[in-house]
Parts: sequence; C-alpha cells; structure tokens
Amino acid sequence: MKSGSLYVVSTPIGNLEDITFRAVRILSEVDIIACEDTRRTFLLMQKYGIKNKTISYNENNKNFRTPKLISLMRNSLSVALVSDAGTPVVSDPGQTLIKKCIENAISVVPVPGPSSAVCAVSVSGFRAEEFLFLGFLPKKKSKRTKKLIQAFDAGIPAVLFESPQRLARTLSEISEHEPKRCLSVAREMTKINEEFRFGSAEKLAQEFLGKTVKGEIVVVIGGKET
Repeated sequence: MKSGSLYVVSTPIGNLEDITFRAVRILSEVDIIACEDTRRTFLLMQKYGIKNKTISYNENNKNFRTPKLISLMRNSLSVALVSDAGTPVVSDPGQTLIKKCIENAISVVPVPGPSSAVCAVSVSGFRAEEFLFLGFLPKKKSKRTKKLIQAFDAGIPAVLFESPQRLARTLSEISEHEPKRCLSVAREMTKINEEFRFGSAEKLAQEFLGKTVKGEIVVVIGGKET
C-alpha cells in the first residue's frame, strides 16, 4: 500500500462475487473510499466486512470534493476511487480527480476488474480483436445519428450503453440505417434477471418496440463482415 496514492478500483457490475481478492484488500486498507454513491458501495462493503470511511464523489460534487481528496493524498493518506459498478471513469465519474492527481505528481494505481463493455463483447459472438467504444449516445438526434454512422463505418464491433427508456428508440434508429446489421443486446449482466438477445437490427427493434424493460443495458453493433 503506497501512502498518498489514488487507487482506481473496479467493482462488480452486478453479482457481488465478481470482485478480485486484491480489490477487497485495497478497499480494506486505504484511508478513505471515494464512492459514486455511498449507499451502493455500502452493500459491497457489508458483504466483505469492509468498514473504512467513505465519501461521495460524483459529477454533482466533484468540483469541491476533488481539492479535498487531493489535499488528503498530499498529506500521505491513501484513497480508493470506486463507481457504482465496473471500472471507474468508463462512462462514470473520476476523470477530474485522476487528472488532478497526475498534475500534482500523486501516484495513480489501477486495480483492474469487471467492465460491462468487455463483458458484453465477450459473449456477443462477434470478432473482438478490436472494437469501438461509444459509451452513452448523445440525446440530440443529429448527434446520435453521427455516432451511429461512425459505428457502422468502423468495420469492427461497436459497444454502447443505453438506458431502458431509450433502448427501443435506439434500436429503431439503428434499424432505419442498417436493418440487417447484426446486434447483441445484453441486459442486467451477472444479475438474477440477466438477458441476452441476438439478431438483426430490424428483428430486435421489433422485439423491443413498446416493451417495458428495466436494468442496465449494453448494445454491441456487429462489424460489417459479422
């Protein structure tokens, strides 16, 4: 354990058993855990008997929490950064804190683990020597269309996150441009209601049309030759 360091710790994307021995040890040994949502992280800590101090760190409070955490690390305290699920910074808070650590010559240590994007690609059936990660699509339709065209033209699988409320719309928009393009839709991975759907954009758009879905969703768009 390095004093005055930031540990970027990956946590489970659903099933609480999907955490490394090292991650549990780091979370137990650091001076403070910076959480996207302390209530979510508490469930993980409770399961593994971790009783360290926590502080919330998210998009809403990062501007005043970042200087405080930097000050703690400059005074030789160690901090672990966790998001609600998966790897911090990947469509989650944390980039500002890490950038400030680098600027202040504070050691940043990755503690690898689950990533929903990699998890979804691994079971998509698509070739995955490389893939394009798009995160969440923009809300404005013109910008969404631009991103989707970028995915279609990439020639490799593209991964995007989507909310349950917008899934049907996104699948419909993909189908409008590339109705025969093969897709994989992964929902609630590693959880009790885990679900995977495979097929053409046209087929999946029809399947989810008007359907109420819940949970976290990852869509994988197959490459041109899939």
